[in-house]
Amino acid sequence: MFSSGMAAIHASLVAAGLAPGSKILAAQDLYGPTIGMLRTIFVPVGVEVVLHDLCSPDVIEIVRAEQPDVIYVETLSNPLTKVIDLDAISSTAKEVGAVSIVDSTFTTPYVIKPIDHGFDTVIHSATKYLGGHGDATAGVVISARNNIVEQLHGYATMLGAMLSPFDSYLITRGLKTLALRMERQCKNALEISQFLQKHKAVERVHYPGLPSHPQHDLASRLLMNHRYGGLLAFELKEQTREAAFRFMDKLQLCLPATTLGDVYSEVSYPAISSHRNLTTSERQKFGITDGCIRLSVGIEDVNDILHDLDQALLS
Repeated sequence: MFSSGMAAIHASLVAAGLAPGSKILAAQDLYGPTIGMLRTIFVPVGVEVVLHDLCSPDVIEIVRAEQPDVIYVETLSNPLTKVIDLDAISSTAKEVGAVSIVDSTFTTPYVIKPIDHGFDTVIHSATKYLGGHGDATAGVVISARNNIVEQLHGYATMLGAMLSPFDSYLITRGLKTLALRMERQCKNALEISQFLQKHKAVERVHYPGLPSHPQHDLASRLLMNHRYGGLLAFELKEQTREAAFRFMDKLQLCLPATTLGDVYSEVSYPAISSHRNLTTSERQKFGITDGCIRLSVGIEDVNDILHDLDQALLS
């Protein structure tokens, strides 16, 4: 356990052996601050950082060509919910001798357990779904390798990143209702994505539970019980920041927030939140448009959420 998700990510990268002269192959769709950490902390000390589209059907060839020391991915990308083929990456990582790391914050152990798919290390920002109430900050790293676990214990102390007793209590409290919350959030998210897909003010919906999602079949194979998570993104037909802000200002139930995974529904605008450190051209390359809205679905009655989204979209 760590004092934050970012502390957990930092420690996992160090424990994986990132050092001067080593190479990390990372998904280009990573959480913005994770890319920022790689560029500002690891690149200056001589780590080679290579960003690739690891959702590509050519991912095995990409890994073989790069021959990395560490591979870092997320189960679902932020905010466009692209799905990573965990089995293909973990098996190829073993083939080339790389340590495989996955951030599974969006899916939680309720939806998938990456250790069962061959990954060496799994990260969760417990600030999100594991805590579940927006009142604690924490990070978790789980490893199938004892030597990595031992290093992580040491780094938590040496980096001053250990979890406080009260935050430990809050995360433990949240875990007691994780399954119930995730079941409701996954169910709500599927209904909402189906509603938005038909809405006249919406251009496109990104949710792996929709048959139209380019990796729906992969998601159905990987994710347990056909639960596709509580996070989705959608693009307004009017692709402007003004339209996005107008929509968010009209919301009455869903809360504008940069976090996710709480019991209440939250919307964020990636261009000025999770991906604010990327250039406009980088965001466009990754498919994050000016009309893109991220929605973390809560446990409210789904009809209340639908009503709020509808009235804001039509305003």
